[in-house]
Amino acid sequence: MVTFLSGGTGTPKLLTGAEASFEPEEMTVVANTGDDVMLGGFLVCPDVDTVLFLGGDALDRETWWGIADDTAKTHDRLQELAEAVDLGTGPRYLDEAAQTAGRDIAAWRRFSSVGEFMYIGDRDRAVHLTRTGLLDEGHSLTEATEILAEAYDIPWTLLPMSDDPVASLIETPDGTMHFQEFWVARNGEPAVESVDFRGGESATPTTAVFDALAEPVVIGPSNPVTSIGPMLALDGFEDALESTTVVAVSPFVEDEVFSGPAAKLMDAQGYEPSTAGMAAAYPFADGFVLDTDDGTTLSRPTVRTDTEIAGESDAARVSRAVRALLDELQ
Repeated sequence: MVTFLSGGTGTPKLLTGAEASFEPEEMTVVANTGDDVMLGGFLVCPDVDTVLFLGGDALDRETWWGIADDTAKTHDRLQELAEAVDLGTGPRYLDEAAQTAGRDIAAWRRFSSVGEFMYIGDRDRAVHLTRTGLLDEGHSLTEATEILAEAYDIPWTLLPMSDDPVASLIETPDGTMHFQEFWVARNGEPAVESVDFRGGESATPTTAVFDALAEPVVIGPSNPVTSIGPMLALDGFEDALESTTVVAVSPFVEDEVFSGPAAKLMDAQGYEPSTAGMAAAYPFADGFVLDTDDGTTLSRPTVRTDTEIAGESDAARVSRAVRALLDELQ
């Protein structure tokens, strides 16, 4: 058995070739939920859904978001209506009182549907509405995810990191904004002063997640701050990682990041934006997979390969390096 920690696109890309080294029925994927938002009344779980759609062979692999060849008639019409009366299509937070009213799982991340700043396809929307309906019927997020995973017939076990709300909030000179505003609406351009995982101090992993963390753990080349950081903010999560074997794949080649805002976010959190900084952010990791062009020297075991993942054959190559290091460490 092996457990993958997943957020953003790094770990999902690794999963495309993981079957080269791991049996799917022996894999559990724990997905970040700090990026989740309540948008116009339905819960969007971007990192959960990337893994869900990937496992169901439905993911748009051009964007690594949403469903391939999806239509977006509802989304387009929402934007047309907003523009017709000059309401704009930027993020519209519900007021402060509304942020903690209603569904607990949606706390601190509630947006109006006016203008719908996030692109939501029609079939994608059906997933969000089904998930939200299941929550309203009394199911936990874990249970709702299991039901959706069955509908998509995914080959591995998929777990949200918690059934409790945790919101990744970015502190900028322009004020506090949810990660989705920072990354989707503002293209990651605002300066970052710090990152707050609101709710992390009281949220806990589920029993299923703790059971998964008792197995060897793989952290793909995901953003250490906003993809993995929300998980580490949960009570007991990092302690569990200290007690098992953990291998992490660097999203950097020395100080060059493959994609996304990891460098800016790590710098804001006091970590050097580099492979060395990634290792410092993961003190519980027992070993690392680094790129062959990465000259960083670490005090823990390393395996080197070409870590750029542009397709399934690349992912299989990195997966084999991960497997080799896990076998060496166990």
